[in-house]
Amino acid sequence: MATPTIAVGDRVPAGTFSYIPYTPEQDDPLVCGAPVTITTTDFFAGKKVVLVSVPGAFTPTCHVNHLPPFLERYDEFKSKGVDIVAVLAANDAFVMSGWARVEGLKDKILALSDSGAQWSQALGLSVDLSHVGFGLRTARYAMVLDDLVVKYLGVEPARGVTVSGAEAVLEAL
Repeated sequence: MATPTIAVGDRVPAGTFSYIPYTPEQDDPLVCGAPVTITTTDFFAGKKVVLVSVPGAFTPTCHVNHLPPFLERYDEFKSKGVDIVAVLAANDAFVMSGWARVEGLKDKILALSDSGAQWSQALGLSVDLSHVGFGLRTARYAMVLDDLVVKYLGVEPARGVTVSGAEAVLEAL
């Protein structure tokens, strides 16, 4: 499991993600969309952000148990002042967009690509899953940022979803 080098009260380092913004045209599975690049400093500054990280799109725990409750409870996050809810993985922007479509995220939850798990690795929140053919991935964690400062960090100590799940994050808000 990951050993974080970032803690509650720390400011997150600058990071760059790619994602494909949702448009209604993407309801057609043959429309791909175009990736855009965002940075933590430009996109998250001055906002309350819930960031949930998963080892991989479409993987069983991530796809069935981790991400869906964040969508189901999206309105609760918004009612607690959250500006952005985003899911992060080392998958490329096209895979993340495809997963977002299957999950029905539309424009509610951003599906961000942390290419090569670079940003997560800078936080001590990457995991080497080469033994199952995945390579370096983002660990399973969730964090709440308020103007780029970590207010909550839940890193899973073992397999499964507990401290990084929607319920734990809502309790922390």
